[in-house]
Amino acid sequence: MSLPDPERLRRWRLILGGDQADGTAVSLNSTDAAIDRCLSALYDAPGSADGSRKRAGGLGGSAPNVARWLGDVRTFFPTSVVRVMQQDAMERLNLKQMLLEPELLQTVEPNVHLVADLLALSGIMPGKTKETARMVVRKCVEEMERKLAEPMRQAVMGALNRAIRNRRPRHREIDWNRTIRANLKNYQPEYKTIIPETRIGYGRKRSALRDIILCVDQSGSMATSVVYSGIFGAVLASLPAVRTQVVVFDTNVVDLSDKLDDPVEVLFGTQLGGGTDINRAITYCQSLVRQPDQTIMVLISDLIEGGVRETLLKRAASIISSGVSLITLLALSDDGAPVYDHQNAADLAELGSPAFACTPDKFASLMAAAIGRQDIAAWAAANDISTLRAGETA
Repeated sequence: MSLPDPERLRRWRLILGGDQADGTAVSLNSTDAAIDRCLSALYDAPGSADGSRKRAGGLGGSAPNVARWLGDVRTFFPTSVVRVMQQDAMERLNLKQMLLEPELLQTVEPNVHLVADLLALSGIMPGKTKETARMVVRKCVEEMERKLAEPMRQAVMGALNRAIRNRRPRHREIDWNRTIRANLKNYQPEYKTIIPETRIGYGRKRSALRDIILCVDQSGSMATSVVYSGIFGAVLASLPAVRTQVVVFDTNVVDLSDKLDDPVEVLFGTQLGGGTDINRAITYCQSLVRQPDQTIMVLISDLIEGGVRETLLKRAASIISSGVSLITLLALSDDGAPVYDHQNAADLAELGSPAFACTPDKFASLMAAAIGRQDIAAWAAANDISTLRAGETA
């Protein structure tokens, strides 16, 4: 839909910033002037001697000024735009340092990137700020859980029900409703009955039908993946039919499985940054395996190994050959194509674990496919997800 000329000029004026060369000659009303000040504080700066633009400094180092700016941004822009501007402010205005002040933190719009930043800063936060940070993180986590939890529960439980359906049940185990529906084609009019050629049972009850291990790289480049992994781990742990464990690693390995009743505690148990020792992490995860053929191990990492890659590949081969379903995710986020080690990804694909990135909205379907023992590369192709297969390096 085309915009009227005055509205088009108004928008160009707000984009260009009102310099003499913008050519719009538009005068702003009081509301637009306030919007312009918000944009100018973040994106405008005096020209340097050579005419280039400097980093913005419009908010100075004052926490009250930043807090006021954050409030104005939330007033004038939709949430999706607020999140982009906050992220830009992190880079341009050193807002990370400002987030150490609880009064300022309360004014920020929570989002997954902010949560990642707060987790990265948690080690240097004073006590009062850390409590405020927990409140902000919890608000964001609860919002994401509302969107992600139910699809995950439905997908996983549906896959489990299909996986355990008993096709040779005893008489007392027969699910008559499903059995009748499955045999309607065998109705015998002369006898007014159905011949139950296929009998479907309820399946045997077990405390855990699958073991799921999330092995999560907590190096700095994986920040948003860590946030989503913590939330999904807590959701999976709430399902009685699966046994879920979450392990995070850099050069050290930390098992957070005992914190899965509260995803916020899981997230604050991480320590973003540092190096990477993937072999050490999957070696620990292998020690958690009880029934290899009933275990799904999800390695979430950019595969940039800080240790000896040959040792990593030998360990991965051992895990896969034991019967464990090893899935390699290069990222679990909405951040676009990840940076990763192509050679390690290709070698894991050669071993039988094709590597790919997964967005949070697809993760429930992925877990359902893994529980149902589907071909994961075929699942990825059906979902328009590009995988690195055996023999490929780019």
